[in-house]
Amino acid sequence: MAIDKTPVLKRCRSLGMSPAFVGVMKESNRQPKRQFKKKSEYGMQLAEKQKAKFIYGVLEKQFRGYYEKAKKMEGIAGANLLILLERRLDNVVYRMGLAHTRRQARQLVTHGHIAVNGKRLDIPSALVKAGDVVSVMENSRSSAYFKGMAEVLGKTSVPAWISVDAQNLCGKVDRLPVREDIDVPVEEQMIVELYSK
Repeated sequence: MAIDKTPVLKRCRSLGMSPAFVGVMKESNRQPKRQFKKKSEYGMQLAEKQKAKFIYGVLEKQFRGYYEKAKKMEGIAGANLLILLERRLDNVVYRMGLAHTRRQARQLVTHGHIAVNGKRLDIPSALVKAGDVVSVMENSRSSAYFKGMAEVLGKTSVPAWISVDAQNLCGKVDRLPVREDIDVPVEEQMIVELYSK
């Protein structure tokens, strides 16, 4: 399985975005190199696609699959693409506040700490549906990582489409997200234009 091991701060600097969007509360001291050449339209579209892929931790083949699926759905393809990415299990775990970054959320899922509707699910790319309950597995709650998590969850701000029960370390997907709920700095229309060529 391919893994993107690019250093986070370096990648954020090259894409011109804040590391906070990937959950890293650190800023790079280095200044980006001066761009003397004006970016072409293709260059800007490619940068938007790379930004979305990097934020959600998805590689090209899977990202293309999400785009094809989004195109077939009702509504605007770009918004559908971001909604599909937002519905990924690792992203929901991150949005609930159970992990500091999406990479950490992905690890929690693959290591079998997360259950959906009471059943363990270790596939980070699994898409949640409205009404799904995402919780920490019973045998994982006693681990050092999850011990003080209830207090942290109580203070975490979560998106409007998820409700969190901090005491029981679980959350419910009340409804599917809409474009207005997604705060990632991506111009999805540019991604659609890139793939439409």
